[in-house]
Amino acid sequence: MRKIALMALTALPLFAGFFPATVHTSVSTIENGTLSLNQTFSKNGMSGIVIHNYGNGLNAITAHIQQTSSEGNAKVIDKNIIHHNALPSIKTAIEAGDNVVGGYLYNNVLLLAPDASTYNKITSSYAKNWTHPDLFALYLEQEGESIPTRESLATFAQIHQIGLVYIVRKNSAVLLDPISGKIVSEKSVSKVPTTAQYPFYMHLDEIKTGWFSKDTKGNYYQIMESL
Repeated sequence: MRKIALMALTALPLFAGFFPATVHTSVSTIENGTLSLNQTFSKNGMSGIVIHNYGNGLNAITAHIQQTSSEGNAKVIDKNIIHHNALPSIKTAIEAGDNVVGGYLYNNVLLLAPDASTYNKITSSYAKNWTHPDLFALYLEQEGESIPTRESLATFAQIHQIGLVYIVRKNSAVLLDPISGKIVSEKSVSKVPTTAQYPFYMHLDEIKTGWFSKDTKGNYYQIMESL
């Protein structure tokens, strides 16, 4: 029985520790655009948000940041905080003492998998808020894009408040932070399917518009390696 359990762990990345934990901390200092955090994020490349307290119970997210060193240094990421044409952009400068949430929305995950079996095994193994790849496929179709890119993933993630993209590759599984554009976790996998759905697993084979109506032959694993 013990041998069977150990063999199961070598198939897909089902064990704890793959997902970086969300960290609540604050800005210690800021100098020449570099922030020092009072507590480090668990992985370099992780993004986070800065929250400023305006008093009278009013708080607002003022910036996206990315950890750049294991000493807790971070930089500001040039991303829009509020995505609405009718609302003004927040221009409040970051100050020492501002609250920080590293790994913001990391519980909301988009999974790109080679087939339904792999998708179901992973989503049933982690208690996450899973965004189905059908939604991402519809987004690509509406944008007229033929394959996923880090740019399309970043935009889609901001629209749908997704913190991580879980990508199953041929020999590994990775977590992409779409805001920072960095891989924040990776582990080896085995027993992935030889034949994979292109460009990734979804339910939308019968859509007849946009890139779904074109020649959909391609290599899933090559695309995933490029992300």
